[in-house]
Amino acid sequence: MTAKGLTLTRHILLEQRAHPAATGELSTLLAQIGLAAKIVARAVSRAGLVDILGVTDEINVHGEEIKRLDEYANQTFINVFGHSGLVCTLVSEEMEKPRHLPENCAQGKYILFFDPLDGSSNIDVNGPIGTIFSIHHRMSGHQHETPKEWLRVGTDQVAAGYVVYGPGTILVYTAGAGVHGFTLDPTIGEFLLSHENIRIPARGKTYSINEGNSALWQPQTRTFVDYLKEPDAGTGRPYSSRYVGALVADFHRTLLHGGIFLYPGDIKKPQGKLRLLYEAAPLAFVVEQAGGRAGTGTERIMDIRPTDLHQRVPLLIGSSEDVAMAEAFAQSRTKPGPQMRK
Repeated sequence: MTAKGLTLTRHILLEQRAHPAATGELSTLLAQIGLAAKIVARAVSRAGLVDILGVTDEINVHGEEIKRLDEYANQTFINVFGHSGLVCTLVSEEMEKPRHLPENCAQGKYILFFDPLDGSSNIDVNGPIGTIFSIHHRMSGHQHETPKEWLRVGTDQVAAGYVVYGPGTILVYTAGAGVHGFTLDPTIGEFLLSHENIRIPARGKTYSINEGNSALWQPQTRTFVDYLKEPDAGTGRPYSSRYVGALVADFHRTLLHGGIFLYPGDIKKPQGKLRLLYEAAPLAFVVEQAGGRAGTGTERIMDIRPTDLHQRVPLLIGSSEDVAMAEAFAQSRTKPGPQMRK
């Protein structure tokens, strides 16, 4: 049992002691992610005072304008891990192809997937934004230069987590033995344990979905959301709507208080919008370690074998009972019956 107030580095080292065969490299890697998060958090806190707001003249692989803070965050991760000796390959939302670090590959055991700055639409209005990361063991030999190395199933993850840059900066991670959250104390420049062994409630009272897309929803999505809005004291309904517009921020609230976040496929984008490797899969790892659930509506996120580096998937994630209920609605071709509505 640990105690609140432990630094991130100290907590990681204590976790490492539970694995006598551990080399300490994963611990160092997680601490380096904390360093990158501190650098980005500093930039976010000063974003209105320095020339880091607005967009660049470039378009990313997804056809979106690259914001200056996106570019800064992406470059920060490249700089932190470029000479770390820990990571052989970096895969980022902002880069069309993986970035190999040959100087690291002789000893680097890991591949790092990351969304450097989630919620870019919130940047210029001072809304919450975040970072998502996923760590995999690299394969042996030169397979880091082939798609076999990058197209990894979620169950292969050795660690994953996210950072929220909001009123406070919070880093949450799992290495497969529970979920822990750390809040950055700016007075000492350290992440301190603030949320130990996070467990998501089995059922919540809120749902999070972009209702601006409701005209494009599949009938099953509309039926489910309408059901959540119906008053029924016996099932805890109606649910309240909560939507920030940044996946990390909406997920963090859901993780702590329960409920469900949905970004389903729709008529225009049946494949969904969120990326599997550096958005859906790492958050699925976190939520499952906290006792929750994550799926597409028809399959578990962690079991999906990707076929493309920037593959998109629908995402239903949150409390286990709420997600199971959403999946039942998603798989129904008729109006849900009484059993489904329990």
